[in-house]
Amino acid sequence: MAPPQGQMRPGRQLAVLGLIFVVLYLLVFFSGGAKGGWQDRLEPRLGLDLIGGTRLTLEATNTVDGKPPTAANLEEARQIIENRVNAYGVAEAEVVTEGNRNIVISLPGQNRDLTNVGEAAELRFRKVLKATDGSGAAAQPAPSASATPKPSGSASPKATAGAGAKASATPSAGGQGGMAPTPSASASAAAPTASATPSAAAPSPSASAEPVPQSIEQQRKAIEQKVGAAAWAAASGLQAPADLATDPSLADKLKPFGTLSPQEVAVLPVGIQFNVPTITCAQLDKRPAASIKNENEQAVACEAGAKYLLDKAKVLGTDVDDANAVLDQTSSWVVSLNFTGKGQEKWTALTREAFNNEGQACDQTALGQDGKCRVAVVLDNEIVSSPEIQGVLTGDSQITGSFDNKTANTLASQLRYGALPVTFEPQEQQNVTATLGDSHLKAGLLAAGIGMLLVIIYSFFYYRLLGSVIFLSLVLSALLVFGALVVLGRSIGFTLTLAGIAGMIVSLGVAADSFVIYFERLKDEIREGRSPRSAVPRAWVRARRTIISANAITLMSAVVLYIVSVGAVKGFAFALGLATVLDLVVVFLFRHPIMTMFARTRAFLSPRVSGLGRALPARSAEQATARNPRVKEA
Repeated sequence: MAPPQGQMRPGRQLAVLGLIFVVLYLLVFFSGGAKGGWQDRLEPRLGLDLIGGTRLTLEATNTVDGKPPTAANLEEARQIIENRVNAYGVAEAEVVTEGNRNIVISLPGQNRDLTNVGEAAELRFRKVLKATDGSGAAAQPAPSASATPKPSGSASPKATAGAGAKASATPSAGGQGGMAPTPSASASAAAPTASATPSAAAPSPSASAEPVPQSIEQQRKAIEQKVGAAAWAAASGLQAPADLATDPSLADKLKPFGTLSPQEVAVLPVGIQFNVPTITCAQLDKRPAASIKNENEQAVACEAGAKYLLDKAKVLGTDVDDANAVLDQTSSWVVSLNFTGKGQEKWTALTREAFNNEGQACDQTALGQDGKCRVAVVLDNEIVSSPEIQGVLTGDSQITGSFDNKTANTLASQLRYGALPVTFEPQEQQNVTATLGDSHLKAGLLAAGIGMLLVIIYSFFYYRLLGSVIFLSLVLSALLVFGALVVLGRSIGFTLTLAGIAGMIVSLGVAADSFVIYFERLKDEIREGRSPRSAVPRAWVRARRTIISANAITLMSAVVLYIVSVGAVKGFAFALGLATVLDLVVVFLFRHPIMTMFARTRAFLSPRVSGLGRALPARSAEQATARNPRVKEA
């Protein structure tokens, strides 16, 4: 006999729930990424705070306007950083973006130093146009002092090229021409006699001809007010490094520039950075990353205590096709560079220009010991080397230096996978040991178990038979959540953290609220005179609105928290939202159908067994009085 029209068929809802379980756990055991034994396939993806490992947070910075990077640049940076991390031979590394500025790198089960993976690695090849003292010694006027670098001075090209001895660009075996096989590390100028007369390579005191962003102009105005109008005018009027020996009064005028921070020095015009002796390499070396990123402008950088005025970058890191760390003939680690087709043309043109000193662009202070121009290999703000070009290089080249296996491979990896389009600053690196992670996991599971146990004890104590509905609902919700965690960990990389476990514990309270709403509404219906069987569907209709509203509010809160938060809070919000959605599934497909089935049993009519309390005795007394009016008369 078919049930009356409109009567619920609980078997259908339970069948749908069973189908959901079957599909979910088929994905758990047999979906892509499932491997190993049965126990291995049941393991969710755990976070660093549960199994140990390393987490590094990188924050994108912008030295010009402070605006966050575009989404495309941030995603490109994420991919490059992921390639760099994978190049370390690290398995299961996770690199994700958070918010509009942060990239988070996670290495589960491993403790490593990851701070160098966020380096910009902006490679530039620039001719050295001029050299001057950068130690600050020239800022101290003395009768014998001279702004002209001398071979014996610490700021001489010979001394400064000492770092060049550690790194030189030499042609590979297939190259033609180039430097001597063992280039002079000093690359010194023969008794340079630098004059203060401006040359074709003299930097303009103002910025380049390109329009400068308004924000930089504002920063320069603030610096002008800080150092004073007299100092700013004196610095702007310099066409060459100031000679304090001939004009000692300049020392006092230019002294305020020595108090500027590296961030303030970074926005100064190139001419002021180079010509003002009170601006030292100590300030220039600490400029923010990407301070000399623009390849179309001249730049100032330091090497071994000397300031170099560098030409526009004629060859970029993007012109490098491949980079590898190899051992040279002297068993020293070098980075071998293979250029692209157009990159090789640019490199050949640059070495020809430097070898011939076309246009006499290189000042005497910048020439090597054989009278040839030097080319600085600039990585970010630092000069890796500045070798003298001893021939036109038509083949691949090498960057040699004081490298070991690790540093050479790191540099090669940075160049091979490209420069980051965004500048990053490491904000936080957290190392969690495996022992500590295991204790966190046990503590989280213990807290979840205690929370569920307390809810179950209260349910059986207060609702008795109905407590079994609560118990079964929580067990089914837990199984759904666990299966979802395993599948989501494989498909989208969701990682369960200690904060996520906290979110699931909070969801227990949300689930308990829905039970209370439904059962108390059921009692109200019985008190109003309805039979238990008829009260169940009516109580469901009325309680359903409240349950959906309460869960919807919790879900919206989790979504908002997930959108605006980062880090562990994001995991808390995701776990809370997931558990809330799955609780609603259990409410509709299990709790209400099973209550309909219970309402048809005799035990449901017993106040002591059902847990409906005093609602059923009151109803039973009313029914007895209506059926036997003589009882009242007696």
